[in-house]
Amino acid sequence: MTLEETTKAIRQCAEQMTNRYRKVVFDEWAVISLVRKQSRILNYVGPRNDDFLKNFASDLGVLRAELLDARHGVGDFAFSRHGVGTMFEAFLVLGEGVYLICNNTQNSMDGLTKDPKWLEAQVPFVELSDKVRSNPLVNAL
Repeated sequence: MTLEETTKAIRQCAEQMTNRYRKVVFDEWAVISLVRKQSRILNYVGPRNDDFLKNFASDLGVLRAELLDARHGVGDFAFSRHGVGTMFEAFLVLGEGVYLICNNTQNSMDGLTKDPKWLEAQVPFVELSDKVRSNPLVNAL
């Protein structure tokens, strides 16, 4: 997929998750590149456009080890149960060195998953993961 196609798929996923959960699941979605150990935002939707990259290292929190784990392939994802506020809740590997970062700046994964609608809201995220796995993001830079 191209960055434009990936962004469209992410937008559709976000809408479907919100519809199934009946409120916003993640209010922050960012496609980031960590290629050559440089952090670049390729696409961002959320409430803190100016502060996202500036606070990226600290907001990555407990997901840092997971994100940098070489065992994660395209389409793999991880959630953090303890991300609160601007601490990131999830990531999805979109391509080599390119990730989708998801966050709810008002809640934590622990809080989100307490609602029984969370089970249904996960379906579009897993479908996005499958879509990316079969057609990774390429030429993002």
